Amino acid sequence: MAEGTFVENPDYPIELNDDTLDEAVNNYPFLVVDCWAEWCGPCRMLGPIIESLAKKHQGDIVFAKIDVDKNNKTASRYGIRSIPNLLVFKDGAKAGDIVGAMPEDKLLERINTFKG
Repeated sequence: MAEGTFVENPDYPIELNDDTLDEAVNNYPFLVVDCWAEWCGPCRMLGPIIESLAKKHQGDIVFAKIDVDKNNKTASRYGIRSIPNLLVFKDGAKAGDIVGAMPEDKLLERINTFKG
């Protein structure tokens, strides 16, 4: 992905990798990155929830996905030991983690605690 190719207000989770994560963090004021893997059952359960939240909160929260099996630099850099793990970034800095799958309303509640 070339510099400046990020969609302004995506209504879907954007795909990131080790090389594009930092640019996304700097590009979006509030970014939630779903760290997942193909073989992870709870990750697959969380996928449609992330897609739904991306649609409902377009212009407010940007959601992204990163496959930790293919992007182990990111997993190592952020100390991801179990998935799903959502990395929450606010204004270019990591604000926190949300670990585990949960219903949409609970997940949104957790995400909103980082918005301040």
